[in-house]
Amino acid sequence: MSDNTDRQRGRSPIDELPLTGESLALDLVNTTYIRGGVRGHLVDALTTPEDLRNWLVSHQEVLPAGPMGRLETSVRAGRGHLERFLELRGSLRSLASALTEGEAMRPSDLAVVNDAAGLAVRWRELRVDGGAGEGSGRLLAADHWPEPDAVLVLLGATACAAVELFGGPDAAKLRACEAPGCILYFVRRHARRAWCTTGCGNRVRVSRHSRRSREADR
Repeated sequence: MSDNTDRQRGRSPIDELPLTGESLALDLVNTTYIRGGVRGHLVDALTTPEDLRNWLVSHQEVLPAGPMGRLETSVRAGRGHLERFLELRGSLRSLASALTEGEAMRPSDLAVVNDAAGLAVRWRELRVDGGAGEGSGRLLAADHWPEPDAVLVLLGATACAAVELFGGPDAAKLRACEAPGCILYFVRRHARRAWCTTGCGNRVRVSRHSRRSREADR
């Protein structure tokens, strides 16, 4: 089934992602994947601002509530927002590849992540909740983001997740899926995990079985 057919049938590409639930940063990287194995085709689940909005909403539990609330009620994700997320995704994929292959990381990729992470800066402020007159009512501690664009704050939060992943203990557990034709990344939390999903694992096992059968028939 083509990606355009999925859209025509009312399904968001975000709903078809084969691997989710990793770090927020890896979930962004994994919005590009191969459908169909070695002979499959590349799928990009983030090609429109609506795709980006759906991806953010699907991760609302790990994103800042304030900007997420604004996105869901009054803020629209635009083409410029999508381009910023795609730029971050490209740099995160490049960094993940460098880490798993033991290669040098490009300073330009680090700059993209660090610049985006600065958009998530926030602090707590005192605010007055309710009350009949000025200065009356209950005091609340509320988050304040100097960045006024809610979608850019969410971009920053995604970059911050990358900082925690690539700069923390889980960086040593980062793996590229070993299945031929797969381009997904995951954090290996179990010693025997070699593939991103059971689907990739099953394809590898079937391929190995077929190869052994052909060798036995010679």
